Amino acid sequence: MVSEQEQVIIYCDGACSGNQFKGNKGGWGAVLQYRDATKEIRGGERNTSNQRMELMGCIAALECLKGRGLPVTVYSDSAYLVNGMQQKWYARWETNGWLNAQRKPVENRDLWERLLKLIRTHNVTFRKVAGHAGVRQNERADQLARMAITELNGPSPR
Repeated sequence: MVSEQEQVIIYCDGACSGNQFKGNKGGWGAVLQYRDATKEIRGGERNTSNQRMELMGCIAALECLKGRGLPVTVYSDSAYLVNGMQQKWYARWETNGWLNAQRKPVENRDLWERLLKLIRTHNVTFRKVAGHAGVRQNERADQLARMAITELNGPSPR
């Protein structure tokens, strides 16, 4: 087992304002830690969903990594992301031609495929954390996601 000091630790989160409405705004945030270094990233999109933002936080963080085969632990409060990876939902989807159990197209396929390519490049473990439970770096990832939503609004008029 690799010590926490010798692996990349990622906390990621997503948020969406007006998730069910057209014209909504979503944001994602991530905190990456390796040894004594910490990096924070964030971004956002319009007309998106909370699930897409959860996936994007993880994807964007993994895309920051250099090299191959790195030991990485991803912490997220998203059951969608963590269960999808731990329970290998993607294996059934790939086998079924990217159709879900109801024989309908898998939502967010583009992002799941992007994520799978990244996790197959490194040694990634996913861990679920409770949302809004005082886990410092998870709270920070949530703040970054919300900041990204605010930034989509642009500067205030003068």
